[in-house]
Amino acid sequence: MSFPIVVLVSGEGSNLQALIDSLHGNEVEIVGVGASRPEARGLERAQAAGIPTAVFAQSDYPGRPQRDAALADWIESLGAELVVLAGFMEILTATFIGRFPNRIVNVHPALLPAFAGIRALEQALDYGVKVAGVTVHFVDEGVDSGPIILQRSFELPYSRDIAVVEQQVHQIEHELLPRAVSLIARGKVSVDPADPRWVIIDE
Repeated sequence: MSFPIVVLVSGEGSNLQALIDSLHGNEVEIVGVGASRPEARGLERAQAAGIPTAVFAQSDYPGRPQRDAALADWIESLGAELVVLAGFMEILTATFIGRFPNRIVNVHPALLPAFAGIRALEQALDYGVKVAGVTVHFVDEGVDSGPIILQRSFELPYSRDIAVVEQQVHQIEHELLPRAVSLIARGKVSVDPADPRWVIIDE
């Protein structure tokens, strides 16, 4: 049986599409796509691929804890082994994260630990860095602070045209996130019990 995952999105869903195109139906089965916004285009991408979808908008619940509890219950009901945040633009509660220890991954458009949080690319450009990149990491209770699985860097063009840089970032994300998910699905990724900051990859 393929490795079951749930993907969470908030918007365009291009990283979801990369997962669908490269992994879905092979070594990985995307058993559900959840969105924080009903207008998220990622929902259309999932439906086009025949993947079940659900919306968990914050406004539909009394508070974030209730929303996250419903989201976690839905993920567990699908039997997902991994939760992939693919442009999910909301902070998840510690209780939610605690239900999926080392089973939530996120893709971030910067070389962590630099430029964590929102507007990471803008932060990097404002700082004047010469090298940018993408990080795939496990999610913990901090903001973009979980153990790093994969990273890839690239040199920034002098023009600093954000649209050009974003295109490079997305291209790397669309390669790096599926690779990380594939490694996890094949049992090639583990967190070092002696040092929980260190992720071991056995390729």
